[in-house]
Amino acid sequence: MTPRRRAAFAAASTSLVAFALVGCSAAADEAETPTTDDAGTESSAPETDAGSGSAGSGAYADGEYTADGSYTSPGGEETITVTLTLAGGVIEDVSVENPETTNPNSLRYQGEFIDGIAAEVVGVPLDDVSVDRVGGSSLTSGGFEDALETIRDEAAA
Repeated sequence: MTPRRRAAFAAASTSLVAFALVGCSAAADEAETPTTDDAGTESSAPETDAGSGSAGSGAYADGEYTADGSYTSPGGEETITVTLTLAGGVIEDVSVENPETTNPNSLRYQGEFIDGIAAEVVGVPLDDVSVDRVGGSSLTSGGFEDALETIRDEAAA
């Protein structure tokens, strides 16, 4: 993804999040408005939708997601495969593979990234994950972020 497309995507995503938060705020205000039941009893307990099928933040469906992410290294175009397990919008497990890399430097940096990524993202809400350098590898992080964009899109409920 080009820097221009990435910036446009980030701007669009920020706008959508802002609109979603406004909608959530309005829904929360409505849910806390006192209501009167048929017997005339007033209640201010928030209404919940137990059948919505979403957990946690409700922004992402639980499950396992896999996506490829690419980035450019001094050796050329590189690709990594990222697999995440989500529950309640939070990353429970992560694995990263480098299926086609043969460049020794890329293998070294990707290996360092792979060894350190779980400590950075497991237990973190998907929307809060942003990595720029893991285990000394800054370029592999770009591929990881690229894969996260795809996973966020696929997991959106």
